[in-house]
Amino acid sequence: MSRLVLIDTVDQLPGLLPLHAWTALSTTDLILVGDETHPLAPHFDVADLRYEVVPEPDEPAALSRRDLLGGVDPVQRAKVSWIVDRARNAGAVAYVYGAADSEAFTRALGFEAARSNVEVEIVYFGFAPKGVELLRLVNVEERLRGADGCPWDREQDHRSLAPFAVEEVYELCEAIATGTADDIGEELGDVLLQVVFHAQIAEDDGTFDIDAVAKGIVDKLVRRHPHVFGDASADDAASVMANWEQLKAAEKPERTGPFDGVASGQAAIPLARAVQRKAAKLGFDHPDVAAALAKVREETDEVARTSSAQAAHEIGDLLAAVITLARHLDVDPELALRASTARFRERFERALASADRAPQELSSDDWRALWNAARSTAT
Repeated sequence: MSRLVLIDTVDQLPGLLPLHAWTALSTTDLILVGDETHPLAPHFDVADLRYEVVPEPDEPAALSRRDLLGGVDPVQRAKVSWIVDRARNAGAVAYVYGAADSEAFTRALGFEAARSNVEVEIVYFGFAPKGVELLRLVNVEERLRGADGCPWDREQDHRSLAPFAVEEVYELCEAIATGTADDIGEELGDVLLQVVFHAQIAEDDGTFDIDAVAKGIVDKLVRRHPHVFGDASADDAASVMANWEQLKAAEKPERTGPFDGVASGQAAIPLARAVQRKAAKLGFDHPDVAAALAKVREETDEVARTSSAQAAHEIGDLLAAVITLARHLDVDPELALRASTARFRERFERALASADRAPQELSSDDWRALWNAARSTAT
């Protein structure tokens, strides 16, 4: 009995087949692929496996009622008939799917084979490796930057894109502070796009590509985790961080200053936190939460006693003390302030909506009452 083996692939990895699929291919007399550019064709050549390309039909095929209901077009119908005829005449034939093959095409192949008394065997890919959609993102961005892609994408460079990277990170922080898991996932996608976009720009410029970016961070992670990938040991997070800093210092001997590596252009809160963490690693820090809280109280008293000329100086010191306290409490001050601001906006809007007069007509006592009511009903 003639046999038709249908080999499943993954759209994002069309050149990859698992071992059981290659085993199935080796038991057939002939391999068929949908077009000359099929990514497995060079591999078949290397393995000395005979294959043929399904030809484009000279004339459109007549469609049956089943074809029309199944969504098969005349070209697909003609290719289905050709494949099944080849299986009847060649004995055991394998057809390897490509990215363009549709579900309707697959169904039509099965129906036609059954009608023609051809045994059908389907070899599924199995489990696709994690990260296949990353390859699709890389391909999409390459297309957008290509000659027939998007004019806006082609005009961008590292400098023009930089503001978008900052904006997307802030939106991610907001999603983490106040959003849902879906919001966080969406914003992570926007951040990931920035990485792929910059890598494609670099590849177009001939400097590096996305694989160099990935290899660089993978190599760094492996180097700095010898307790996972090597023979070192680290029993707790503190030991891990100590090893990390030692390895980082050895990799970057040019950084001799205490604050080398801290980006001074970042926003004030993360900048202050980064500077404080650097100083703390060298031993300059409050011993515990109580001491950090006492410093906040001290700075609050300084603000209360200061003159207007020194207010900015003292407020800065107070903010720095609060950031120190947050660090000792293992709280990210940026996320904490974003969440607080979101709560304020929500409560203020609720208070304003419940007012029976225009905002300009409300007294301080009115505002206080509206605010307390809104706060008591907060979700």
